[in-house]
Amino acid sequence: MLSPAKILDDLQASDPGRPRLTWYDDEPGPTQGERIELSARVLANWVAKAANLLQDDLAAEPGTTVGLDLPTHWRAAYWALATWSVGATVVTGDEAIESDVLVTDDPTRAAAHGGDAVLVTLAALARSHPDAGMAPNAVDEARELSTHGDVFTPFADPEAGDVALVADGASTPYGALVTSQSPWGPRPRVAVAAPLPEALTATLAAWCADGSVVLSRGPAAGTAARHAAEGVTATYRAAH
Repeated sequence: MLSPAKILDDLQASDPGRPRLTWYDDEPGPTQGERIELSARVLANWVAKAANLLQDDLAAEPGTTVGLDLPTHWRAAYWALATWSVGATVVTGDEAIESDVLVTDDPTRAAAHGGDAVLVTLAALARSHPDAGMAPNAVDEARELSTHGDVFTPFADPEAGDVALVADGASTPYGALVTSQSPWGPRPRVAVAAPLPEALTATLAAWCADGSVVLSRGPAAGTAARHAAEGVTATYRAAH
């Protein structure tokens, strides 16, 4: 079984310094115009910290559901990888708020959640969520994530039949989560503009071919000039 954790290890072994995720935020709002670039080494560091938080502080493990109430975003990518690193289940869409652990950028939903919640600030350089006081029992990711370790060792690994992703009511097991996209060829540079669950699976497909992704959201996503500047070799758009 080719797991997301194994893919991340392979990316680091292949070339830890090569950009693997480039993020553009074109959505109107406070983060509009951000461009973030993550190498395999930097991405693995974010994933390890988030996975340690999930496992050590929130007791996440195989069978735990982790709701990602986040837009398509670079932060959602490392939270998904962290969830898969502990062997838990990523839940997206409306079902996310019913999960054991809720990872959200909405302080109202974080405060209302009956279980554990992590409040995420989307801005790249944030040191705390501006409205963290509205959800005093939630983990303020921007304030607390940096205190967790840079190396992660799971207590348990998922089985191939364990559920890895729940999206639109459909479940995908770990054994079927990573699929190759042969038309992309080796080491593709894939531009991805899609809802979160599709963006996550497309990103995994690019990485399993030793490639990278240009992830974006907003009205300017997918312009020809940007694709040319980023060396894009393939594109992935939402199926519907």
